[in-house]
Amino acid sequence: MATGENVVERVRAALDRQGAVREVAMFGGRAFMVNEKLLVSVGRDGNLLARVDPDRAAELLAVDGARPAEMGGRSMGPSWMHVTSGAVETDDGLCFWLGVALAYNQSLRALRRDPRPRKG
Repeated sequence: MATGENVVERVRAALDRQGAVREVAMFGGRAFMVNEKLLVSVGRDGNLLARVDPDRAAELLAVDGARPAEMGGRSMGPSWMHVTSGAVETDDGLCFWLGVALAYNQSLRALRRDPRPRKG
């Protein structure tokens, strides 16, 4: 099984070329923010909390090792998946979940609009 620190190092290496990546201690683990939005958080046990497109929730729940994320016994909603360390033990598994999270992250960035009026 992948350990938390091992997965953190692998996520860090995989996101090396993403640009605006920031690491934060969050959810009892190490969170990776891209464009100031949570991408994934790696728990001490190597499990991931991944932020995904809620429109893909049913599809993604069919992937081995994925289940709806909970906090305090309550669902975090369809945008949040708990992914077991076994599901990200291989590079293919980790890249799959990072790709899913990055795609949603980029869609959020594209939707962001500046509410301030433009000058000139």
